Amino acid sequence: MSEHDRTQPGTSTVRRRAVIFSCIVVAWLVLDQLSKAWFDSFSAGEVISEPIPGVIGLRLVHNTGGAWGSFDGMTIALAIFSIILCIAIVVYLFGYAQDATVTLTVGLSLVFAGGLGNIIDRLTHGYVIDFIQPLFIDFPVFNVADIGVTCGIAIALCSLFASGMREEAQKGCG
Repeated sequence: MSEHDRTQPGTSTVRRRAVIFSCIVVAWLVLDQLSKAWFDSFSAGEVISEPIPGVIGLRLVHNTGGAWGSFDGMTIALAIFSIILCIAIVVYLFGYAQDATVTLTVGLSLVFAGGLGNIIDRLTHGYVIDFIQPLFIDFPVFNVADIGVTCGIAIALCSLFASGMREEAQKGCG
């Protein structure tokens, strides 16, 4: 077996990664876009509900920037940045991460889906539709896409950390 054969993932591995990636992206994107469509039927700024009083509220916000009002009004620049990051995720996952675990694939899929959901908003509406408002802390209003990005980053980082720990343990045993 050549060195090239040992480092290239098998077709079934890449196919499995693509299926996992596609299923998560489609499911998360549908959840994100359906929730945004429903909440956007209300008036901007309107408090819709407080499902857990004092903890979580639902209020429609049209966000033309990033979290905590950063980059306000830079919708197109943020969309372009997000597109670049989404492309980088696909290139990394399918071009460079030859030994990507299922956990890493899940994490990057969520980041991609969340990024894509917010890109769609920015390019079709000129703003991101946010509606989940933590009431117990000073925190920005967010949406399902943001949950995907945040959780996806955490999952991907944990996966990369665990892989690094496994590699170090193997080096120590070898």
